[in-house]
Amino acid sequence: MKVQRATSFALAVERSRFYAVLVPVSTPEEMEALVRSRRSKIRRANHHCWAYRMADAAGTRLEKSRDDGEVGHPGRVLLEILRRYNLDGAIVVSRIFGGVKLGVGGVSRAFRDAGEGVVETYRTAMTPPVAKRGGRL
Repeated sequence: MKVQRATSFALAVERSRFYAVLVPVSTPEEMEALVRSRRSKIRRANHHCWAYRMADAAGTRLEKSRDDGEVGHPGRVLLEILRRYNLDGAIVVSRIFGGVKLGVGGVSRAFRDAGEGVVETYRTAMTPPVAKRGGRL
């Protein structure tokens, strides 16, 4: 399923702040522009980890992720989220370090929670409301 619109989500873990976006992208160049934009917008972030899934013009599945020097392979974690929900698009999670080291497992969990949070926010926003019996929307 192709991501239809941009969605954001924020999470705080041990004073570190994680800002996640889920965005439709069609080309690797769009992904590069998105990461540059996030770096410019969130200058205090130490890391901008990302992953994308898309199909090229020939229908070949393209997948890529980046950890941006962060421990725990958070880019791979974000790519797994896109695969699990069968989403074509990109997730970027930017981390502003809060002074408390989370460790490899803690970093992976925090990036996973931010990625899951932005996907859940997107899915909730895209789910049409259900009419109550006998009522109106």
